[in-house]
Amino acid sequence: MTAEQVDVLLVEDKPSDVEVTRHALRSHVNVPRLVLLDIKLPKVDGLEVLRQLKADPRTRAFPVVMLTSSKLEWDVVTSHRGGVNSYVQKPVDFAQFRETVQQLGLYWLVKNESPPPRAFSAEPGP
Repeated sequence: MTAEQVDVLLVEDKPSDVEVTRHALRSHVNVPRLVLLDIKLPKVDGLEVLRQLKADPRTRAFPVVMLTSSKLEWDVVTSHRGGVNSYVQKPVDFAQFRETVQQLGLYWLVKNESPPPRAFSAEPGP
């Protein structure tokens, strides 16, 4: 992977939100891994996806941002108990949504200190 290549896992069921998110992150991404996860998914909810990510040693260290329209206290609490790194409610307005995603990208992909590469392997390091 080059310095310009980035892996971001976006779990979202609305095609319009996928496009806005991809567009907003295109010029702002510069670290290897980030998961933007929606709670309200049609087949498996985001909380189950979060549980599976945190249960797998290969993905446990991935930063996960719950980016969802839900503002239910139960969803916020359950997400944090499940290991989410941040919980952000999606704005309804297109411009605000784009700005929110850009700010998330700048924080998680520029400002945040990522775990060392061995944190993403199945083998524990020294």
